[in-house]
Amino acid sequence: MNTEERQLTETLHRITPEPPRHVTVEDVALRLANQAGPGRQPRYRRRPYREPRLRRPSSRGWGRAWAPALAAASVFVVAGATAGIAVLASSHHGPASAGSAARDTTSGAPASSSPATTPTPASPAGTLTAIPGGPWGARLVDHLALMQYSLTGNGDSLYAFTAQDLVRIDPATGAIARSAPVSSAVPNAPVVLGSAVWVVSSYAGGRVILDGYDAQTLDHVLSATVPAAGQVSDAAQGVLAGGPDGYLYVAAGDSVAVVNPANGALVRRIQQPSGPASSVAVSPDGRRLYVSTFFQAGQKFQLLTYDLTEGIQVGSSSVSVGAGGNLVATSGGVWGTLGSGTSEWVWFAPGGDLSPASPVIRGAGGGFASLPALAGGAVWIGGTHTLACADAGTGSVLASGAIPADHGTAEYFGSVAYAGGHAYAYYIDNQSQTQGVAALTPPAACIK
Repeated sequence: MNTEERQLTETLHRITPEPPRHVTVEDVALRLANQAGPGRQPRYRRRPYREPRLRRPSSRGWGRAWAPALAAASVFVVAGATAGIAVLASSHHGPASAGSAARDTTSGAPASSSPATTPTPASPAGTLTAIPGGPWGARLVDHLALMQYSLTGNGDSLYAFTAQDLVRIDPATGAIARSAPVSSAVPNAPVVLGSAVWVVSSYAGGRVILDGYDAQTLDHVLSATVPAAGQVSDAAQGVLAGGPDGYLYVAAGDSVAVVNPANGALVRRIQQPSGPASSVAVSPDGRRLYVSTFFQAGQKFQLLTYDLTEGIQVGSSSVSVGAGGNLVATSGGVWGTLGSGTSEWVWFAPGGDLSPASPVIRGAGGGFASLPALAGGAVWIGGTHTLACADAGTGSVLASGAIPADHGTAEYFGSVAYAGGHAYAYYIDNQSQTQGVAALTPPAACIK
């Protein structure tokens, strides 16, 4: 190119400058994630979730069987423990914005214009991304920042909480199909009962507020204010459950309130003889109600069993090994958690009796939740070490898969749920700042 040609080229470039670079959604999401950083905590609108403090196990009775396991767990250090739950607020790919305008992806009809519901755009269906070393062929469906304990499934939908919203997720794409601006006041997964999804939106002082949302549109359908008998528990971990009789059961101070979801009316109260209820669960056949309480003095965890057909208490047992809750009732008894961090264990109590109960799976630690979940006829327990399924009747582990680490940093699988006949889990990798819904192909032993 000679001098005249170069001068002509420069002149044309000044007259017709290069078009501006198109800023993509990924650019914005990445910038937000970098600004958020791994130390930013997700916000609760009301009472924050406080992980129970580490408790000293008792040296008496049932506590002796737990002491070696808890002692061994207490010296186990999870790589990347300081990252904790804070990573839920950020993602390398960025969570879907809960405030964006959107459409309902479940039908061709336009989304509802209800002011109480904020639809979110669905991400286009894409190829599932294999998670290297993940248990049972784990594949990442989509990137979503969810609360760890909150993923649950019903029909062809998944439900969960983000930091500020209740969301309905299309499991085929992992996209948020609908969302509503509400956050859970306590660690409690959304409860799907009939055609509504129920949330504990306030849990403090002398009352509990439950809010119901349409299971498809997430339009708000009903609020129920439940007066507590005395003060609600300050150790709440799973205070709301749905029964096969169609009623809601909620720990409401020194009682369990039975609520009709059709109109929010109080049907009856089941009085607690020894302190505020901290967790509840109803057996699949509707015959048994399990209720836990926790007393700071003496670190006493108590489990009560009621016969709902007779309306009487039929069992009571206790242990002194620290805080507990997150009850899940199955055909063989009840499951729950005790302790916290790496000293937390998931246990199974046959028939609701803690005397023969034993730890099943060690907790995750590092700020991660390791809770039992009933899905597909089996009980699932996740964490940062092992993802396992257990027999709902006997408590025996049926199959387990090792959870890998990413360059020494713990990865997490938990809150296993079924939707559309397939198994899903919530996945977090702190090292790569990746989180979202993962599809699983569990072994036949886990499917009942």
